[in-house]
Amino acid sequence: MISQPLGRRAALGMLAGTAAAGAAGAGEAIAVPWSAGSERPTLIAPPGAADCHHHIYDHHFPADPAASLHPGDATVADYRLLQRRLGTTRNVVVQPSTYGTDNRCMLAALAAFGATARGIAVVHPDIPLAELRRMNEAGVRGIRFNLVQAGATTIEMVEPLSRRIHELGWHVQIHMKGPQIVEAAEIFRRLPTPVVFDHLARIPEPEGVNSPAFATLRALLDRGHVWVKLSGAYQDSRIGPPRYADITPLARAYVKAAPERLVWGSDWPHPTEKVKPDDAVLFDLLADWAPEAATRTQILVKNPEILYGFS
Repeated sequence: MISQPLGRRAALGMLAGTAAAGAAGAGEAIAVPWSAGSERPTLIAPPGAADCHHHIYDHHFPADPAASLHPGDATVADYRLLQRRLGTTRNVVVQPSTYGTDNRCMLAALAAFGATARGIAVVHPDIPLAELRRMNEAGVRGIRFNLVQAGATTIEMVEPLSRRIHELGWHVQIHMKGPQIVEAAEIFRRLPTPVVFDHLARIPEPEGVNSPAFATLRALLDRGHVWVKLSGAYQDSRIGPPRYADITPLARAYVKAAPERLVWGSDWPHPTEKVKPDDAVLFDLLADWAPEAATRTQILVKNPEILYGFS
């Protein structure tokens, strides 16, 4: 068992296969708000690597009255520090539950980031088509349903909104726990749009790959229109940091089943976590989950280009 940070980094570096010796200590240390540590990852990000799940918070935008999460400010400038630390150059700003269907903070962040960013909105079924098209021009490529931190969206909204956004080429992003996905599986089979499940589809541990929830996800993956985000390893881990080892079999199972429909996300600034994780460690987990460099490039670069239209 590896218990010391240097041993952990060395082990992950061997798994990466592409990182230079001592890379974690090379270059300047970068402290990032809402992230533990300041070392760079051992794993070297390929050119065009995308972080496909993070949030921006700004107290100038009012929180939704129904919101249960109220993090402090996590700004565009803060996130750029994380990009420098990890070596990623593209990013997807996901509308958090804190703002409900008021997407102004997310859209302002997209404008600040520019052409290397895309967005995921949260909308109400009666949103005008003109507003959807305006958000499309701003870089939005999907809509999110957070049914864990419930508030602005419900499962009943998923199918009608999926049909409304279909003509835009958008996708539906779902944050639900594994057992909830099992109950709603028939809805996801009917949707005309791609479906992207957040945070490894929240498969419960310790059952993991042996759970009914994973069996349902595996069947949905086989249909060809479902994607999974390799993010939020801490959400369901019982073992915890630094390696979240109980999540590894699940992540590897996804990589084996559908490497062409996986993307990676940091989940910065980790709004559900009181003790913030080390984002370099989270990035380095990819070396363990996807040992082949070509597969990691697919997950970090090629798949985001397909799903979000990066060019």
